[in-house]
Amino acid sequence: TGMQPRRSRSLRMGRRGHTRSIRRKLSRMFQNILVAYDGSPHSERALATAIEVAKCVNASITLLNAYDKVPAYLGEPNFQETLNRTVVAARDKMLTVLEQVRQQGLTASMNVLEGPPADAILRVAEMEKHDLIVMGSRGLGLFQELLLGSVSERVTRHAKIPVLIV
Repeated sequence: TGMQPRRSRSLRMGRRGHTRSIRRKLSRMFQNILVAYDGSPHSERALATAIEVAKCVNASITLLNAYDKVPAYLGEPNFQETLNRTVVAARDKMLTVLEQVRQQGLTASMNVLEGPPADAILRVAEMEKHDLIVMGSRGLGLFQELLLGSVSERVTRHAKIPVLIV
């Protein structure tokens, strides 16, 4: 018959209006993004994705690197030397990445913590009131690869906020 189906408001607004509406909603949802970063190709892709999301919604980014606990059985002075080297290497890597994020025009900060990555990610996300966690599906270590992304799986299962796995 001569009846035309009624178009939804979003279709009438066109793609541009719909995109603005989505951006407004997301900018209220995601203002503080936590990015788990270990230098792996997966975390590099996660960082790139987080930067794009942050640009779209005008969010800030917090970079997090968690390094494995240095074994106490190394004894002194080996323990302290190894700990210092580990912390300096992690911090230097993160400062470089932090500067790259800031060069994109974004507000950014960083944390370097000792301990299991999943625990550190969950703790920082809750303590610093992040709205979104962005992380790679796998980390750097061979053991991590064998476990098929056990860190991302654990974070996804226990996080109280949305998690974007890249």
